[in-house]
Amino acid sequence: MSALKSDFLRTLSERGYIHQCSNLEELDALAAKGEIVAYVGYDCTAPSLHVGHLLSIMMLYWLQHTGAGKPITLMGGGTTRVGDPSGRDETRRLLSIEQIDANKESIKTVFSRFLKFGDGPRDAIMLDNAEWLVPLKYIDFLRDVGRHFSVNRMLTMDSVRLRLEREQELSFIEFNYMILQAYDFVELARRYGCNLQMGGSDQWGNIVTGIDLGRRMGTHQLYALTTPLLTTSSGAKMGKTAAGAVWLNEDQLSAYEYWQFWRNTEDGDVERFLKLFTTLPLDEITRLASLQGAEINEAKKILATEATALVHGREKAEAAAETARATFEQGGLAAGLPTVEISKTELAAGVGVLAAFVRAGLAKSNGEARRHVQGGGLRINDEVVKDERAVITEKDLTSEGVVKLSLGKKRHVLLRPI
Repeated sequence: MSALKSDFLRTLSERGYIHQCSNLEELDALAAKGEIVAYVGYDCTAPSLHVGHLLSIMMLYWLQHTGAGKPITLMGGGTTRVGDPSGRDETRRLLSIEQIDANKESIKTVFSRFLKFGDGPRDAIMLDNAEWLVPLKYIDFLRDVGRHFSVNRMLTMDSVRLRLEREQELSFIEFNYMILQAYDFVELARRYGCNLQMGGSDQWGNIVTGIDLGRRMGTHQLYALTTPLLTTSSGAKMGKTAAGAVWLNEDQLSAYEYWQFWRNTEDGDVERFLKLFTTLPLDEITRLASLQGAEINEAKKILATEATALVHGREKAEAAAETARATFEQGGLAAGLPTVEISKTELAAGVGVLAAFVRAGLAKSNGEARRHVQGGGLRINDEVVKDERAVITEKDLTSEGVVKLSLGKKRHVLLRPI
């Protein structure tokens, strides 16, 4: 990679964000002049974004932070009605308009942690592609836009080809998704001077299709920039745990559980994740990455606190770190642990231990909880559960009036009667 002139692309390169770029030299020149207008699209398929979306959010952060241009967060109020087939083996369940709108409102909140929104030339703006996609007259759209797409080429796109190779059904409505995404790029170029779309590596085909559509429909030059597919050093997909997705909204995942996710980072991933998911200076990251043996745990705690501060704020990040310290280092029962409420009547009657761990989110099913019992992995108030038929009752309440449920040494939930 030749010497980069712009702080933006140099920062992305040094921190490991860049996987592919359609024309790095031209994009670098625009960034050096502060003339990039870049967007990332986020479909509204759930009430919260998850850790997998953080790479693109961080690229928007660095775009604004280095003064390279204007970030656009594009809500997929329109495209969510179709469903993105990228990276999926089966048709995505279509959501109602009401569900999509509710998810959109819930998703919006996380961006203000990373970006400054406003009316200034480099202030971020938030848009919704429903604004131009919903009013489209379909026949006119097919004549004006659809004619620029080759079905032969569309069939070679990974999002389509892989589904067909696996003999998984691809609905006609999903087949249209890449046309709509390409059209988004053209509309943003025309309306807001957008010249760059960023996203994960699985979006490369869709993004360059948008560049091609822009050329055919007479926009200025458009560019693509994608991040690597993120996996852990053991090969697992980033952002997935035994309990499910690692959500960014606190009502989906507590700040403490989010902190714990980063604290549990594998040794081989610490340096890479510090570069990608914190804003710490590179020389400090190099120092932390050089720690050996038990000291690497200190680097993991810093990673957890810094990553959590970006999403949940410094105060909640430090509170999570203190909760972890009190729980693990002092053996205490910290009030900041995740809590699941249960009625006093139900507790008085007795709750099966397997059902309790499922309810607390520490196991997905009774069968999984039973396997943890057999492996000695479940604890009640720090005592190993030996009998899968055991029942939790009022007598298990601690002096703090709760029951502490633990999976292994790092995941804890308090059962609190109400």
